[in-house]
This record gives sequence, C-alpha cells and structure tokens, in this order.
Amino acid sequence: MIRCWRLDDSRQTLVLGSTKDHLAEVVFWGPRLPDDEDLETVFRANGIDVTGGMLDSNPELSICPEATRTFPGQPGLILRDGSGTPLLPKFCFASAEQSTNAITLAFRDEMNGLTYTASFAINPETHVIEAKAVLESDRPTHLHWLSAPVFPGPQLADEMIDFSGRWCGEFQMNRTPWSPGMRYRENRTGRTGHEHFPGLILPCRGATNASGNAYAFHYGWSGGHRMVAEELPDGRRQIQFGHAARVESAAQTRFETATLYAMFSDDGLNGCGVAFQRHLRDVVVRFPDPDRPRPVHYNCWEAVYFNHNLPELKEIATIAAGLGAERFVLDDGWFGNRDDDTRALSDWEVDPRKYPDGLTPLIEHCHSLGMTFGIWFEPEMINPDSDIHRKHPDWALGGEDQILGRYQKALNMALPEVRDFLFERIGKVLAEHDIDYIKWDHNRVLPLPDAAQTRGSYELIDRLRAAYPRTEIESCASGGGRIDFGILGRTHRVWLSDSNDAIERLRMQHNAAIFLPMAVTGSHVGPRVCHTSGRTLGIRFRAWVAAQRHMGFEMDPRELTEDEAQVLRDVTAWWKDNRDWMFRADILRLDSPDPAVIAEQHLAEGGGRFVVFAGKAETSKQIAPRPLQLTRLSHDAMYRIELINREDASHLSRGDQILKSKAITVSGGYLMNHGLTLPWSFPETMWVIEGTLV
Repeated sequence: MIRCWRLDDSRQTLVLGSTKDHLAEVVFWGPRLPDDEDLETVFRANGIDVTGGMLDSNPELSICPEATRTFPGQPGLILRDGSGTPLLPKFCFASAEQSTNAITLAFRDEMNGLTYTASFAINPETHVIEAKAVLESDRPTHLHWLSAPVFPGPQLADEMIDFSGRWCGEFQMNRTPWSPGMRYRENRTGRTGHEHFPGLILPCRGATNASGNAYAFHYGWSGGHRMVAEELPDGRRQIQFGHAARVESAAQTRFETATLYAMFSDDGLNGCGVAFQRHLRDVVVRFPDPDRPRPVHYNCWEAVYFNHNLPELKEIATIAAGLGAERFVLDDGWFGNRDDDTRALSDWEVDPRKYPDGLTPLIEHCHSLGMTFGIWFEPEMINPDSDIHRKHPDWALGGEDQILGRYQKALNMALPEVRDFLFERIGKVLAEHDIDYIKWDHNRVLPLPDAAQTRGSYELIDRLRAAYPRTEIESCASGGGRIDFGILGRTHRVWLSDSNDAIERLRMQHNAAIFLPMAVTGSHVGPRVCHTSGRTLGIRFRAWVAAQRHMGFEMDPRELTEDEAQVLRDVTAWWKDNRDWMFRADILRLDSPDPAVIAEQHLAEGGGRFVVFAGKAETSKQIAPRPLQLTRLSHDAMYRIELINREDASHLSRGDQILKSKAITVSGGYLMNHGLTLPWSFPETMWVIEGTLV
C-alpha cells in the first residue's frame, strides 16, 4: 500500500510518500506541481533501478533513514537503551494528520517501545517550510543523534555553500563540490558559534544571486549543531541537521529537534534570502512594539570600556544625541567591582564606586536628551573572582581545572536555582530602572556541549520576556557567536560581529543577508581607527555601511571633527527618513561584475522604491567601473535614479558621468539588463543610489 501527502504554496510543492508502512520519504520537492498530479505515480516514478553490485531493492532515503533497513549512509537516529545496548528501530506507519498547510506523520516501533513523529508546515506568505522531529520512548533511553526530518539534495547541484567564521570574521561563505561520500560539519562549542553557522545553500547548476533554482536550510538552535550532506553510493543525496551529537547527557523518554527551516527558490540565492528575511521578521521575531521605528543606537563600549565615569558618560550621551542617537546602551563595567574582565561577572548589582546614586542620574540624563536606555548583561557566565562564585562554586558548569575563557566560566543553566538567581538579580535592575533594552552577551564557548544548557538559557529569557514584555533584547556572543532563529524567537536584534571595521562589515552583512533582514541586524559606526583591525577608514564609508542595517554608533564621539560630525548627522538623518520602508524591504544581493564591488539592493514592499549600496572593498582590476545590473524591477516601468552622495566623488573621477550631475529616468529593463554605470571611486568608499518608480 502506498500513502502520499503533499504541501503546496504558490511557489513550490513538497510530496511525501510511504510504502509497506515504512517511514515516509520526500519524493518531490521543487516548483509547484499541478493540483491533479497523481501522487502515487510520482512516488513510483521516484524509484531508482537496481543493477549488479546492489541490493535486490533500494533502501528508502526516508525522513529518518534507518540502519536496520540496510540504509547505506548516515542513519537519522542513533540511540541506546537504559543499559547502553544499541537499539535498531524499525518504524511502521501509525497515523497522519493533515491540514491546509501542515502534515504530521507518526510511526511506531512496538518492539522497542518507540514513537517517531515528523511535522511539516509551509508558510504560504514567506515560502519557508518548518520541519521538526520528535522521538518518544516507553522507557528512559540514551540519545546519540536525532536528525530533523531529512530532505533530499538536488541532483543538479554541483556544489554546496555553507558558512564558517571566527571572532570578528563571521559569515564567511564556503563552496564545496559534491562528490561521493559525506560533508560532515559539527559545532561543539555549546552555542551557535562563529565557526559553523547552521545554514546550507544548494544552488542548482547555473544559479546566481538573481536567477536559477536553489534550495536552502537553516537549523534554528543555539546550542551547537551537526550537519550531514551526503551522496550515497547510488547517487542519491541526503541533508541532515540536528543538535550536535551526544549532547543529551541523561536518559529521557522524549527528545525533539529544533525547527529546520527549509525553502526552495526559483530566483536564485535572493529567493532564499527574501524567504528567510521575511520569515524571521514576520513570523519568528516578536517585537514588543512592531510599529515603533527602530531607534538609532549609541553603545559606549569602544568609548570608555570599563572606565565608567558619570560626568564623562553624560558628556558622551549629549554628543551622541546631537548626532542623532535615540537609545543609549551602557555596556560592560557598571556592576560589582568590574574594573576589567577578570572579575565580578554574576555580581549583578550597581557599583556604588562608579554610580554612588545608582544608574538613575545617567538614565534621567539620557531621557532628557530624548534617548531611551539600554544595559549590558552576560547572564550565563561567572568569574571565579566574584562573590557569587565564592558562595556557589557548584553553580559553574564543568570541572574545577577547566580552561577559562575571558577569565570566566559558564553557569550551569540547567539548574533551576541558577535561573531563579539570575531572574531575581536581572529583574531587580529592570524593575528599579526605566530600561527598555538588554544587550545579552555570551563571551565564551562552553566547557562541554550540553543541550540542557541551551534549554535553560531559553527558559530564563522566556521568563524575563514574560515579566518585562516591553524590554527588547539583543543577542550578542563575542559578536556573532549566537545568531540563529532559535535565539531570535526570544530576542529582537543581533550583534553581527564585534568588528566595527566597515570593510569587514560590508562583507559580513552581505553574506548574512541570506538569512537576516535589516530589522534585526545591528551595525554601528566605529572609531576612526578600528579597535579590532587597526584599519583607518573615512567617516563616509563607515556611516554608509552602518546605514545598510539597524544603524548605531560605537565610538568616542569626542574624536569627531566638525566635518565628520556633520557627515554622521546627515547619514543618520537619511537613515531615519528611510528606516520605515527599509524595515520591510527585501535585501537583494547583486551579481557584481567587479569582484571588488559588494553591492546590494533594498527593494520596498510593492517595488515602488529601492536603494542600492555599492561598496568598493578593494582596488578593481580594470580601470573603469563595470555596469551593475539591478534585479526584481518591472521591465517596462520607468524609474528615477539618483546618486545621493555624488559629492563623495574624488578628484580622480574626472569624467562627465551623468549620475554625478543629475538624476536620470530609465526603464527597469535597462537597469536589469545593462545596469548602472557608476562613477570611478577609491577603495573603501560607497555609492548610494535611490530609485523611485515614476
């Protein structure tokens, strides 16, 4: 007997099928099929032939491949019973529930007392599929590995794109050719990680940013993940995502994966990016006040570090407000005896030496300037040199002789007493002060990966969110070490990187846009000399790179010349004038013919306006700029195009290129097929082009 199910939106169809009561498998995923397509025929047509050197029939590449059915690749489930004996489940169909946009399939192994449930839901607006697996056992069982529902990899994909990185160098794209065997990536740091962002793109042959078919995945979990992209001996391909292996330390009767977000695009990597951006912004993130414009931040970290001084902070706040800042964020150093990073983490009480009258005078000063107030915490961490560690050394996760990270250990977030303590201390600060924002940091990897740690952190954030629903939270982990849809279901902004180097930011923001919209991506104008790279960059470039995302400043504003301050005021004013429509704009990566130019197009809802940012990261190999093709415009419509920062043209831009002197009106067909020919520019500069439908 063959059973089949399908999910559809306007773009795609997902077909699952099962025979002989075995686990279901994805037999079709791609462009939408006709409504009257015979699914049983699709299921049968998906089967592959058998020849010499093969088994007499092919094991299913199911949503949870089973070792017991002679599957030749990585199984989707590895577990042991309470005594440590390996279990080899053999699941049989139990039930199916289907609604318009969702399917839940349950399978049972009576002999081992196990139930496997897979759920799939498709969002008709964003085109993202959410998939999750749950394993339930009649008795406590030890889990080694559980994959989210397994998807097949496309046969026309010649390569896979995944993401690596480091501190101050997040979201680096890797392209790896498909070949027989397996690409196995695992992050065992206990957080999402700079090193292995849990995302994968599979572009089909010929796909670019703006055209062609592509498939994309993101695993929404903050505790470390495992990815398997495997080509079987028979040529079939499977994609597995789940928690990092062996992170469930105790035998349990229920395990579940995080949500795997999957989507198919018929218009290149931008189709993947737009789907993820919209789904994150409109479905995953829950803003306390969605109608409130995103405020311009000022963060004091790179201005004062630990040297908090109230008169100086007031002076800095006054200047920042004059530049256009709307939120002042007090970073590390306000609590305990925190004069450097060696002490006081977890002693979350205001330092009376630095703030003899508490935080209220600084908060009131910021409010008088029209700014709201935010504050830094690192709740999951503890310094050995702290009052709380001396009182509760057993609260620290890991051994006494562990290697410290930034002179700190991690608190054991699985302990209810730890979460209660943190809720009380953080809640007291929030209750006693008018604070609308938390920068929530996580500055070291864990001594061992542990899923209970992540669940404990989630529980604490959820509890604080319920108690203080108007307070926004930013996820920071030495910059971009905890960015994923799991943490963003509880927070409202991410700190993409600790690097304020605009060259590095330009690249990172461009790649991260495959997953992250402007609305949640913090980007700050850093100091003239970058503190993490030593590079000196001009204020125009620094300001425009920050204006690509949720804009802020993080520098000592007293270093600015009057000319620099005016540039920053002007760019900030432009960002404020445009932030409302940019909040909901799609960020489209442009296929630049010049590798030195990193360009993107922010296209408003409805397509009536856009802005192009074309940043030059290095010296071009050719002497004159190549035309930059735009995307997703109406071919026959006319657009008014204006280079809004034409005054930034250098003395070496000597021609009479029209955009340097006036706005032009051209068709969408011209912009998409020939493209914009921009003026010559130095490296480390940005052209900003506004387009409006005439």
